[in-house]
This record gives sequence, structure tokens and C-alpha cells, in this order.
Amino acid sequence: MQVVLLERVEKLGQIGDVVKVKDGFARNFLLPKKKALRATKANLGFFETQRAQLEARNLEMRKEAEQIGVKLKGKLFALLRQAGDRGQLYGSVSPRDIADAITAGGFTVSRTQVPLDKAIKTIGLHEISVVLHPEVRIPVMMNVARTEDEAERQARGENVLAEQTEQEEALANAEALFEEGAGPKAEEEAE
Repeated sequence: MQVVLLERVEKLGQIGDVVKVKDGFARNFLLPKKKALRATKANLGFFETQRAQLEARNLEMRKEAEQIGVKLKGKLFALLRQAGDRGQLYGSVSPRDIADAITAGGFTVSRTQVPLDKAIKTIGLHEISVVLHPEVRIPVMMNVARTEDEAERQARGENVLAEQTEQEEALANAEALFEEGAGPKAEEEAE
């Protein structure tokens, strides 16, 4: 299906481009979201009359997004999740969770503006891109931790998982020493 784009669509084209897309993509995404019109003579004529307004609106929205992006860039947001001893989350962090954390931090972001390339399934610091406008991507940091104390330590740069494995190792050594020490004493008491 041939469509004319009403706004920039990533990996597809700019405003005014006439592109050929699959029918399902056009019917289910581009047309309902008002990102494109079918490339008929009537629609192309309508687009040409509206082109200046569309480009002006796009420019205004991009400037707004860039202003918000300056404030948002490089911010750190904490998410508290349950996780196992090795830092593996019980579940994963979704775009909705990230959008809720950013919104709680004072910025209005929807889940559709947080595209995740891969699922977040471990605790730690993760860099996420927030798409405020099709032409404006802003990186933010998500601090996924089990407790607020752990989140603060991760934000300072500590590796909480390495520390925990050292504690586990020390505990295992202490248990081994205790068992060795308990063995001869038990024999002496039996005599």
C-alpha cells in the first residue's frame, strides 16, 4: 500500500515521503495513529495544502521535546524489584514500569515512548532511551535494586552483587571452620 507520511516515522521516512508499506502496518498502525494517509490523488492534494501547517506543528513539538530533553538527559531513576541472591529479577522490568518511574520523577512520559530493545532481568544500572519526539531520543539511567539502600549504593558505583558473594564466601568459610572445630570437641566430650 502506498502512503504519504504526516510525520517522521523511524526507519521509514520523513514528512511528505510517499512510501510503500505492507497493508497490515498501514491499517493497524500508520492510519489509526494519524501518522500517514493513503497516497490517493485527493489525499496528496490535501497533504500539499496542509504541508506548511504540519511542518510548523512538527517543528514546534520538536522544540518542546528538546527543552524537556535537556532537563531529562542523564537523570537517574530508581526502581525497586524483588530479586534473587545473584541479582536475577523475579520477572522483568517493562516499559510501563519505566514510564511510571519517570513520571513519578516529575516528567510526563507514556509507555509507548520507552522502547526496550531487550528485557531488563537483572539488578543494576541500565541506560534507557526515551523517545520524546520521533526526532528526539534522550538517554536516562534506570537503577534497578532490591532496596532503597542498595539503590543508593549502586548509584555511588558500588557493585552490590560482588560484595554479597564475598559475604557468602566468608559465611561459608566460617561454617566450615565451625564444623571442623565442633568435630574434635564432640569426640572429647564423648570420652
